Order: sequence, then structure tokens, then C-alpha cells
Amino acid sequence: MSKLQRFTDRADQQVVLQLDKLNKIFNTGTPLQNHVLHDISLQVSRGELVALVGTSGSGKSTLLNVMGLLDVSSSGELRIQGQLVQGMTEQQRTQLRSESIGFVFQFHHLISAFSVLDNVLMPLMLRFGKPSTAQVEYAQYLLGEVGLTQFMHQSTNRLSGGQQQRVAIARALVTRPALVFADEPTGNLDTQTADEVFSLFERFNVEHQCAIVIVTHDPRLSARCPRTIRLTDGRIVYDGASADLPHLFASPL
Repeated sequence: MSKLQRFTDRADQQVVLQLDKLNKIFNTGTPLQNHVLHDISLQVSRGELVALVGTSGSGKSTLLNVMGLLDVSSSGELRIQGQLVQGMTEQQRTQLRSESIGFVFQFHHLISAFSVLDNVLMPLMLRFGKPSTAQVEYAQYLLGEVGLTQFMHQSTNRLSGGQQQRVAIARALVTRPALVFADEPTGNLDTQTADEVFSLFERFNVEHQCAIVIVTHDPRLSARCPRTIRLTDGRIVYDGASADLPHLFASPL
């Protein structure tokens, strides 16, 4: 059995993300044509915690944008919770993204004119308008889980960087997504705060059973993910147990 099968061929896990021979080419047919992603094939199942690593220019951000339905591939197949993305309209992709995917970015993209609670509720407000009582209560619960109950009615600009990232994590989870993408979520944080934020990802991964894919340059954090996918020049060169990665690649991430 291959290392990839060890992570994906589990009867008790639902595949939430599947890529098959996915390619991304920019400026097709012009002198500036750039083939960024080459035949990317992978699966991520519900409850997995995966690190996506690679040097600058390896294609991580492009892959993240395609998987997160923020961009479209040039060829190949992408499925989110079994739904084939290719052929969907922009409206259909937007709906699938809002229903199934949560995002946490290095820069929090919080709105200081709104309270902490309203920032967490924002994805629901965009979908449904006024949130229901149950949705508000769930957002309040999430803020309690990230230790920010006392700040829920304050402006986000009164929070530290680590606290703002906690708000962003709660916001990503408020729609109960099957899949969460985190792009360098600890990149602007000191070591201790980064460890605390990453611990939240670990806990929510277990408690909510959402699949989490984390793009990171920090080898300490990637080592804490059970599985690591490494890109080099737009190709997957490793997909397996994080514990085995240091023995195969001596160069820095």
C-alpha cells in the first residue's frame, strides 16, 4: 500500500477534496505562457490535517487558489465533496465555496467597523442576510472556544495580532465547512503565539472533523501535521507522513 493510500483509502473517512491530473497554465498561447501546476493528483479526507510546503515559486499559492475555488484550472478534474467543479458557472462555484470551504489567511481581512462577533458572522450574513438565533449562538460558542468571549462586542482593531487570527479561525468555522484552507496563518506571529494558534487548528481538526490544509514555511508547524505534501516547480515531489520528510529532503522549506 502506498503512502497516499494510507491517508486516503479509509472506509470511515469521506473524501472532501480530490484532484486528478490538474494543470494550471497562465497566458496560454502567448510568449509569456507559464505552466505553473503539472498533473497534480491528490485526495484529502474529512478529518485530515495536511501541511502544504515548498519554496517560493513552487506553485503553493496557485494550487491553494485553485483548490479553494478562487481560480480555475486549465485542465484536469477537481471535486469538492464529490461535486465536479469543472463545468460549473461562477455562481455555482461561489455557492459551493461558501457552503463547503473556510479560509484563514496570513492577513486577517477583518473589518474594524464591525464587532468581533459580526466579523465571525460575516460569511453567514453574506449568504443569508440576518443570521438566525442558532447561528449567532454558534458564533458565540466559537469565540468562546478561541478564548475571546469577553471581546465579542468590541472592534477588532483593539485586538492583538494573535487574537485577530483567532477571530479569523472562528469565522472560517462558522459555516461548519468540510474543508478549511489556511495560507501562512502564523506568518505574522511570534513563536509562542504561532504555537497557540496552531494548537487551535489541531483541536478544531479533531473536534469538528473538518479537513484542514495549511500552507506554511515553518518546518516546526508542518512537522506537527500528520501528512505533508511538498511541491517543487509545480509538481508534487512528496506526499506522505510528515515524520518521514526530513529524512528525504535536506533543503529548507
